[in-house]
Amino acid sequence: MSDSSYKLTTSSRRKSPNRRPVRRPIQTVKGNEENGKRRKRIKTQSGMVVKTSQPPKKRSIAGSTSHGKKKGKHLVPVDAPSRLNINRGIPPLKPVTGNFTTVRVRKQGLPRKVRVSRKTRLKPMARTILYALRLLIVGVGIGAIMGTILSVLDPADRMVTTGNSSNQNQVGQTLSQTNPNLARMNRGLFLSQEILPLKSAVGGLLANNTKLTPGIFLVDLDNGNYVDFNAAASFPAASTIKIPILVAFFQDVDKGKIRLDDQLTMEREMMVGGSGDMRLKQPGTKFTALEVATKMMIISDNTATNMLIQRMGGMDVLNQRFRSWGLSTTTLNNLLPDLEGTNTTSPKELGALMAMVGKGNLVTMRSRDRIIHIMRRNRRNHLLPAGLPKGSTIAHKTGDIGSMLGDAGFVDLPTGKRYLAAVMVQRPQNDSSAETLIKSVSRVAYQQFSQVNTLPGNGYPVPGSVPGAYSGVNPRFNNKIPNTSYPAVPQGNPQYYPYQR
Repeated sequence: MSDSSYKLTTSSRRKSPNRRPVRRPIQTVKGNEENGKRRKRIKTQSGMVVKTSQPPKKRSIAGSTSHGKKKGKHLVPVDAPSRLNINRGIPPLKPVTGNFTTVRVRKQGLPRKVRVSRKTRLKPMARTILYALRLLIVGVGIGAIMGTILSVLDPADRMVTTGNSSNQNQVGQTLSQTNPNLARMNRGLFLSQEILPLKSAVGGLLANNTKLTPGIFLVDLDNGNYVDFNAAASFPAASTIKIPILVAFFQDVDKGKIRLDDQLTMEREMMVGGSGDMRLKQPGTKFTALEVATKMMIISDNTATNMLIQRMGGMDVLNQRFRSWGLSTTTLNNLLPDLEGTNTTSPKELGALMAMVGKGNLVTMRSRDRIIHIMRRNRRNHLLPAGLPKGSTIAHKTGDIGSMLGDAGFVDLPTGKRYLAAVMVQRPQNDSSAETLIKSVSRVAYQQFSQVNTLPGNGYPVPGSVPGAYSGVNPRFNNKIPNTSYPAVPQGNPQYYPYQR
């Protein structure tokens, strides 16, 4: 294509604003060679392209008028090759011949936005705070995991030995291994950690009594700290079996199976010797249910115990009840008096049962108050109560046969603290040293739980830091062991009878 169709003007020449627009040809192409004519394409002002078949004309580069007058210096044919370097020219259209190949062009995706990291946008102080928060979250998570692990580990499951005495028993199996219902039994008994100073003091007492086999369970009910010496072992229950019988009685009262004013008839086959005064009445005498339960506890009446066992369905029914509470060692195998010691229990199960009662897990709070009130009226106060000073109270039940002596109950201090004590001692026949041991254990336990000034750590003073705290001697008792003899029984109106052998 030739660029001769455009007019060349100098930069000093200005166009008149009133000048009419001139149609300018923009391209000249070769026409159909068969007709021998040249065709040219002219672009009009409206944008349309018109092809003409006029012969080529020579036009001036500098421009010309419609009359053909020369305005510029040179004349260049329209179809002559362009010798000027003008970028506005359009090259001639050349037809393309040959084979075409289709090429697929892969579609390019849009460029991905590059986001600036939030970390890079934060200021140094903000990054430091964020880092500290992350460390705090990680620490809390680790603490929660460790707390879960520690809660699974029950300190009561640890094996406990009874000290330096070679005659003491070692707990071969823990309560969780021997008792599949441990979770139910522990609903009212929470154990946290063992009280090492008190354990050391009790161990010193046991070292001087090698011929005795004790089971000792002491628990601070405020925080779960405890002392366990062979507490899960099975012992002859004697009259301590009356504690679970009393709880079962008030369970039936709560369920409406028994009324407190129900009349129970004392039959001849239920009248037995040993403790109590009901056997002195005539057969067929009637007593209210509450009176029978009360005599069973405060004077340890064996006849009253047998009447309640029969009223509640017998020994097998009661044993099933004990299993439902989670007690595996506590078993009734014989009616009272069980001088051979076939009925069994353990200090830990007695303590756990009383803890459940104290929290109202087995009976209503009203029945719980009745149970504690009855047990506080116990007239046999020569064991655990003998180690307590004035101002403290105890709700307890004793057990006494030739081969075993025991006592278990709640102790309330003047400060308002309550702790649990259950001590059972297997002994040579009627050996009085078992009674002395139980009183001594009660004394050191009271001294420990009544401490006011404590040190950090486990909350208990170091042995020797409090005068007389762990030596077994307390000035409050004037360094004298209370009288261990049984009180004389009045001949006119007997209330308590020793066991008949």
